[in-house]
Amino acid sequence: MLCEISVWGNFMATWTLLSVAGLFFILLLSGIVFVKYYVKPTYEMWRWKTNPKYPSAEKVKDEIIMMLKGMVTATFCPALALQLAQRGASKAYCGVGEFGWGYLIASFFIVWIASDFYEFFYHRLGHKYDFFWNIHRYHHQFYNPSPFAVIADEYVDQLVRSAPLLLFPMIAPINMDMMFLQYAIFFYGYGSYLHWGYEFSWPDAHHPVINTAFQHYLHHAISIKNRPYHTGFFFKLWDQLFGSVYTEACFCAKCEQAKGERSVEKWKKVEKPDYSVLLRPAFWFSPSTGKKDE
Repeated sequence: MLCEISVWGNFMATWTLLSVAGLFFILLLSGIVFVKYYVKPTYEMWRWKTNPKYPSAEKVKDEIIMMLKGMVTATFCPALALQLAQRGASKAYCGVGEFGWGYLIASFFIVWIASDFYEFFYHRLGHKYDFFWNIHRYHHQFYNPSPFAVIADEYVDQLVRSAPLLLFPMIAPINMDMMFLQYAIFFYGYGSYLHWGYEFSWPDAHHPVINTAFQHYLHHAISIKNRPYHTGFFFKLWDQLFGSVYTEACFCAKCEQAKGERSVEKWKKVEKPDYSVLLRPAFWFSPSTGKKDE
Protein backbone atom coordinates (compact mmCIF):
# COMPACT_ATOMS: atom_id res chain seq x y z
CA MET A 1 0.00 0.00 0.00
CA LEU A 2 2.68 2.52 1.01
CA CYS A 3 4.68 1.80 -2.11
CA GLU A 4 1.84 3.36 -4.08
CA ILE A 5 2.17 6.68 -2.24
CA SER A 6 5.29 7.58 -4.17
CA VAL A 7 3.78 6.61 -7.53
CA TRP A 8 4.11 10.21 -8.77
CA GLY A 9 7.89 10.01 -8.38
CA ASN A 10 7.82 13.39 -6.67
CA PHE A 11 9.64 13.65 -3.34
CA MET A 12 7.94 16.88 -2.25
CA ALA A 13 4.49 15.46 -2.96
CA THR A 14 5.31 12.32 -0.97
CA TRP A 15 6.77 14.33 1.91
CA THR A 16 3.71 16.60 1.98
CA LEU A 17 1.30 13.67 1.93
CA LEU A 18 3.10 11.91 4.78
CA SER A 19 3.20 15.16 6.79
CA VAL A 20 -0.54 15.71 6.37
CA ALA A 21 -1.28 12.09 7.29
CA GLY A 22 1.08 12.37 10.26
CA LEU A 23 -0.59 15.55 11.46
CA PHE A 24 -4.01 13.90 11.33
CA PHE A 25 -2.77 10.81 13.19
CA ILE A 26 -0.94 12.83 15.86
CA LEU A 27 -3.78 15.24 16.55
CA LEU A 28 -6.28 12.39 16.66
CA LEU A 29 -4.32 10.16 19.03
CA SER A 30 -2.74 12.78 21.30
CA GLY A 31 -5.82 15.01 21.12
CA ILE A 32 -8.23 12.31 22.30
CA VAL A 33 -5.96 11.38 25.22
CA PHE A 34 -5.41 15.03 26.15
CA VAL A 35 -9.13 15.90 26.19
CA LYS A 36 -9.99 12.91 28.36
CA TYR A 37 -7.19 13.17 30.90
CA TYR A 38 -6.29 16.86 30.95
CA VAL A 39 -9.38 18.81 29.92
CA LYS A 40 -11.83 16.64 31.86
CA PRO A 41 -9.88 14.90 34.64
CA THR A 42 -11.60 13.22 37.56
CA TYR A 43 -10.32 12.36 40.99
CA GLU A 44 -10.04 8.69 40.06
CA MET A 45 -7.90 9.64 37.04
CA TRP A 46 -5.75 12.06 39.01
CA ARG A 47 -4.84 9.39 41.56
CA TRP A 48 -2.75 7.82 38.78
CA LYS A 49 -1.09 11.01 37.54
CA THR A 50 2.64 10.88 38.25
CA ASN A 51 3.05 14.63 38.71
CA PRO A 52 -0.02 15.77 40.69
CA LYS A 53 0.08 19.16 38.93
CA TYR A 54 -1.14 19.91 35.41
CA PRO A 55 0.95 21.80 32.82
CA SER A 56 -0.17 25.32 31.97
CA ALA A 57 -2.04 25.99 28.74
CA GLU A 58 0.94 28.03 27.57
CA LYS A 59 3.29 25.10 28.06
CA VAL A 60 0.94 22.83 26.12
CA LYS A 61 0.91 25.42 23.33
CA ASP A 62 4.71 25.30 23.27
CA GLU A 63 4.56 21.50 23.08
CA ILE A 64 2.19 21.58 20.12
CA ILE A 65 4.28 24.15 18.22
CA MET A 66 7.43 22.10 18.72
CA MET A 67 5.52 18.92 17.91
CA LEU A 68 4.60 20.38 14.51
CA LYS A 69 8.26 21.17 13.83
CA GLY A 70 9.24 17.66 14.82
CA MET A 71 6.52 16.11 12.68
CA VAL A 72 7.65 17.85 9.47
CA THR A 73 11.21 16.65 10.07
CA ALA A 74 10.17 13.16 11.14
CA THR A 75 8.47 12.51 7.79
CA PHE A 76 11.53 13.47 5.72
CA CYS A 77 13.35 10.13 5.99
CA PRO A 78 10.18 8.06 5.43
CA ALA A 79 9.37 10.10 2.31
CA LEU A 80 12.89 9.60 0.99
CA ALA A 81 12.69 5.88 1.79
CA LEU A 82 9.51 5.56 -0.29
CA GLN A 83 11.11 7.40 -3.19
CA LEU A 84 14.12 5.08 -3.13
CA ALA A 85 11.84 2.06 -2.94
CA GLN A 86 9.84 3.27 -5.94
CA ARG A 87 13.07 3.63 -7.92
CA GLY A 88 14.41 0.25 -6.88
CA ALA A 89 17.32 1.94 -5.11
CA SER A 90 16.80 0.07 -1.83
CA LYS A 91 15.83 -3.42 -0.66
CA ALA A 92 12.37 -2.31 0.44
CA TYR A 93 9.32 -4.26 -0.69
CA CYS A 94 5.56 -4.33 -0.16
CA GLY A 95 3.22 -7.28 0.30
CA VAL A 96 4.41 -10.68 1.53
CA GLY A 97 6.65 -10.99 -1.53
CA GLU A 98 9.15 -13.73 -2.22
CA PHE A 99 10.38 -13.79 1.38
CA GLY A 100 7.19 -15.25 2.89
CA TRP A 101 5.46 -14.84 6.24
CA GLY A 102 8.30 -16.29 8.29
CA TYR A 103 10.73 -13.61 7.12
CA LEU A 104 8.09 -10.91 7.61
CA ILE A 105 7.50 -11.95 11.23
CA ALA A 106 11.22 -12.32 11.96
CA SER A 107 12.01 -8.93 10.43
CA PHE A 108 9.26 -7.39 12.57
CA PHE A 109 11.05 -8.40 15.77
CA ILE A 110 14.50 -7.53 14.43
CA VAL A 111 13.34 -4.03 13.45
CA TRP A 112 11.63 -3.62 16.82
CA ILE A 113 14.67 -4.58 18.92
CA ALA A 114 17.18 -2.78 16.69
CA SER A 115 15.05 0.38 16.67
CA ASP A 116 14.64 0.25 20.43
CA PHE A 117 18.39 0.04 21.00
CA TYR A 118 19.01 2.77 18.40
CA GLU A 119 16.50 5.06 20.15
CA PHE A 120 18.06 4.31 23.53
CA PHE A 121 21.63 4.91 22.40
CA TYR A 122 20.93 8.12 20.49
CA HIS A 123 18.85 9.40 23.41
CA ARG A 124 21.69 8.54 25.78
CA LEU A 125 24.11 10.56 23.64
CA GLY A 126 21.76 13.51 24.09
CA HIS A 127 22.48 13.42 27.82
CA LYS A 128 26.18 12.61 27.69
CA TYR A 129 27.80 15.13 25.35
CA ASP A 130 27.46 18.88 24.94
CA PHE A 131 26.89 18.73 21.18
CA PHE A 132 23.97 16.31 21.48
CA TRP A 133 22.58 17.93 24.65
CA ASN A 134 22.39 21.30 22.88
CA ILE A 135 20.06 19.62 20.37
CA HIS A 136 18.04 17.51 22.79
CA ARG A 137 17.65 19.98 25.66
CA TYR A 138 14.66 21.66 24.01
CA HIS A 139 12.59 18.55 24.63
CA HIS A 140 13.41 18.85 28.32
CA GLN A 141 11.74 22.20 28.72
CA PHE A 142 8.63 20.05 29.16
CA TYR A 143 9.23 18.99 32.74
CA ASN A 144 5.62 17.86 33.17
CA PRO A 145 4.77 16.65 29.63
CA SER A 146 1.38 16.02 28.06
CA PRO A 147 0.62 13.58 25.20
CA PHE A 148 1.53 16.35 22.73
CA ALA A 149 5.20 16.14 23.78
CA VAL A 150 5.95 12.81 22.06
CA ILE A 151 7.84 14.36 19.13
CA ALA A 152 8.18 17.87 20.53
CA ASP A 153 11.83 18.03 19.51
CA GLU A 154 14.08 20.23 17.47
CA TYR A 155 14.62 19.35 13.80
CA VAL A 156 17.84 17.37 14.13
CA ASP A 157 16.48 15.12 16.89
CA GLN A 158 13.54 13.96 14.81
CA LEU A 159 15.63 13.62 11.68
CA VAL A 160 18.05 11.27 13.44
CA ARG A 161 15.28 9.37 15.25
CA SER A 162 13.41 8.67 12.03
CA ALA A 163 16.60 7.68 10.15
CA PRO A 164 16.08 3.90 10.66
CA LEU A 165 13.05 4.12 8.35
CA LEU A 166 15.50 5.12 5.63
CA LEU A 167 18.56 3.11 6.68
CA PHE A 168 17.07 -0.32 7.44
CA PRO A 169 15.69 -0.90 3.89
CA MET A 170 19.13 0.00 2.55
CA ILE A 171 20.70 -2.77 4.63
CA ALA A 172 18.20 -5.63 4.30
CA PRO A 173 14.85 -6.42 2.64
CA ILE A 174 12.17 -4.72 4.73
CA ASN A 175 8.42 -4.68 4.19
CA MET A 176 7.55 -0.98 4.06
CA ASP A 177 3.95 -1.38 5.21
CA MET A 178 5.09 -3.40 8.22
CA MET A 179 7.87 -1.00 9.21
CA PHE A 180 5.82 2.19 8.81
CA LEU A 181 2.87 0.74 10.71
CA GLN A 182 5.25 -0.52 13.38
CA TYR A 183 6.72 2.95 13.89
CA ALA A 184 3.31 4.63 13.88
CA ILE A 185 1.76 2.31 16.45
CA PHE A 186 4.69 0.95 18.46
CA PHE A 187 6.73 4.13 18.61
CA TYR A 188 4.31 7.04 18.36
CA GLY A 189 1.52 5.08 20.04
CA TYR A 190 3.75 3.86 22.87
CA GLY A 191 5.38 7.27 22.96
CA SER A 192 1.96 8.76 23.66
CA TYR A 193 1.63 6.40 26.60
CA LEU A 194 5.10 7.34 27.89
CA HIS A 195 4.19 11.04 27.71
CA TRP A 196 0.66 10.44 28.98
CA GLY A 197 1.53 11.72 32.45
CA TYR A 198 -0.53 8.96 34.05
CA GLU A 199 0.21 5.39 35.07
CA PHE A 200 -1.56 2.04 34.97
CA SER A 201 -1.95 -0.15 38.02
CA TRP A 202 -0.36 -2.79 35.77
CA PRO A 203 2.15 -2.73 34.25
CA ASP A 204 3.32 -0.37 36.97
CA ALA A 205 6.61 1.42 37.57
CA HIS A 206 8.13 -1.68 39.13
CA HIS A 207 7.76 -3.88 36.06
CA PRO A 208 11.13 -5.67 35.60
CA VAL A 209 11.22 -5.61 31.78
CA ILE A 210 9.52 -2.60 30.22
CA ASN A 211 9.75 1.13 30.71
CA THR A 212 6.42 2.51 31.81
CA ALA A 213 5.01 6.03 31.83
CA PHE A 214 6.60 6.55 35.25
CA GLN A 215 10.13 5.91 33.96
CA HIS A 216 9.65 8.42 31.19
CA TYR A 217 8.19 11.06 33.49
CA LEU A 218 11.15 10.45 35.81
CA HIS A 219 13.43 10.95 32.81
CA HIS A 220 11.81 14.32 32.02
CA ALA A 221 11.93 15.36 35.66
CA ILE A 222 15.51 14.55 36.68
CA SER A 223 17.56 13.51 33.63
CA ILE A 224 19.74 16.38 32.45
CA LYS A 225 23.18 16.75 30.84
CA ASN A 226 25.63 14.18 32.19
CA ARG A 227 22.81 12.51 34.13
CA PRO A 228 21.05 10.03 31.83
CA TYR A 229 18.24 8.21 33.58
CA HIS A 230 15.97 5.87 31.64
CA THR A 231 16.81 7.00 28.14
CA GLY A 232 15.41 3.71 26.85
CA PHE A 233 12.07 3.41 25.10
CA PHE A 234 10.49 -0.04 25.48
CA PHE A 235 12.96 -2.23 27.32
CA LYS A 236 14.72 -1.51 30.60
CA LEU A 237 17.52 -3.84 29.54
CA TRP A 238 19.55 -1.13 27.82
CA ASP A 239 19.54 1.20 30.84
CA GLN A 240 20.33 -1.73 33.10
CA LEU A 241 23.35 -2.65 30.97
CA PHE A 242 24.62 0.96 30.82
CA GLY A 243 23.93 1.72 34.50
CA SER A 244 21.35 4.47 33.98
CA VAL A 245 18.52 3.08 36.12
CA TYR A 246 17.02 5.26 38.87
CA THR A 247 17.54 3.48 42.21
CA GLU A 248 16.45 6.06 44.79
CA ALA A 249 13.09 6.27 46.57
CA CYS A 250 10.20 5.65 44.20
CA PHE A 251 7.61 8.37 43.71
CA CYS A 252 5.32 6.59 41.24
CA ALA A 253 1.56 7.03 41.56
CA LYS A 254 1.10 3.69 43.29
CA CYS A 255 3.75 4.48 45.91
CA GLU A 256 2.35 8.00 46.41
CA GLN A 257 -1.09 6.53 46.99
CA ALA A 258 0.37 4.23 49.63
CA LYS A 259 1.85 7.30 51.36
CA GLY A 260 -1.56 8.98 51.43
CA GLU A 261 -0.52 11.68 48.94
CA ARG A 262 -3.50 11.17 46.62
CA SER A 263 -6.39 12.00 48.90
CA VAL A 264 -9.59 13.79 47.90
CA GLU A 265 -8.48 16.79 49.95
CA LYS A 266 -5.26 17.12 47.95
CA TRP A 267 -7.17 16.69 44.67
CA LYS A 268 -9.41 19.63 45.55
CA LYS A 269 -6.35 21.85 45.96
CA VAL A 270 -4.92 21.00 42.52
CA GLU A 271 -5.19 23.82 39.99
CA LYS A 272 -7.02 22.73 36.84
CA PRO A 273 -5.88 24.98 33.97
CA ASP A 274 -8.40 26.33 31.50
CA TYR A 275 -7.29 24.57 28.32
CA SER A 276 -10.17 26.05 26.31
CA VAL A 277 -7.82 28.94 25.41
CA LEU A 278 -6.08 26.49 23.06
CA LEU A 279 -9.13 26.82 20.81
CA ARG A 280 -8.72 30.60 20.51
CA PRO A 281 -6.61 31.80 17.54
CA ALA A 282 -5.46 34.89 19.46
CA PHE A 283 -3.87 32.67 22.13
CA TRP A 284 -1.53 31.11 19.56
CA PHE A 285 -0.22 34.49 18.46
CA SER A 286 0.24 35.91 21.94
CA PRO A 287 3.87 36.17 23.16
CA SER A 288 5.12 33.71 25.74
CA THR A 289 5.12 34.93 29.33
CA GLY A 290 8.32 33.01 30.03
CA LYS A 291 6.77 31.57 33.19
CA LYS A 292 7.98 28.06 33.96
CA ASP A 293 5.76 25.27 35.19
CA GLU A 294 6.71 23.69 38.49
